[in-house]
Amino acid sequence: MSVDLAVALAIGLGAIGPGIGVGLVAAKGVEAIGRNPEAASKIQTNMILGMAFAEAIAIYALVISLILKFV
Repeated sequence: MSVDLAVALAIGLGAIGPGIGVGLVAAKGVEAIGRNPEAASKIQTNMILGMAFAEAIAIYALVISLILKFV
């Protein structure tokens, strides 16, 4: 029972930060492209890189929760 709670908290709390981070990165990236359309390709590259780093944190949380569940 307590292991299930730990798994739920690990992935639940571990996904909140990256979810907010990806939303902020996307919002600011679209805002920057709207202000300076000529730099869209450079902004988009950096935006995708930032999203990938944020998603990596969520994947780490998923791995930890799977380890807790099955070990």
